[in-house]
Amino acid sequence: MPKQKKTNAARILDEKKIEYTLIEYAVDEEHLDAVHVAREVGLPPEQVFKTLVVRGDKTGPVFAVIPGNGELDLKALAKASGNKRAEMVHLKEVLPLTGYIRGGCSPLGAKKNYPVYLDETCILWDKIAISAGLRGMQIFLNPDDLVKATGAVVVNIIHS
Repeated sequence: MPKQKKTNAARILDEKKIEYTLIEYAVDEEHLDAVHVAREVGLPPEQVFKTLVVRGDKTGPVFAVIPGNGELDLKALAKASGNKRAEMVHLKEVLPLTGYIRGGCSPLGAKKNYPVYLDETCILWDKIAISAGLRGMQIFLNPDDLVKATGAVVVNIIHS
């Protein structure tokens, strides 16, 4: 059986002795959204969290980690992150800022340790899935462990 490749995100969890599972799935270049990924890994979309790169007017880039079927509330994120305004970064900026491409952006192992804001719905689950930093690979872990690994602030940042 071929050895599963490790991503930077997985190595960080190993270093911190945090338990996780790596799950691989078939990549569909036309459907990189978290709802499609959820179907591929057999979880409800609200349990598969997507990582969005957002720029605050005072703090610069931050990560917003929200349920796959959720819509980011930019005003709530701005307030939580100490900004007056926040906006999504342009897709072309994601790779230079994070080292990740669309569909493979993780709050772990980016080029820089940007602040992480994790939607509070994560507490509804024993395990959530996040990108492992590569299209076609997800990390399943306990939300508290994600908070430990990233220093995430858990806050309501999606539209209800």
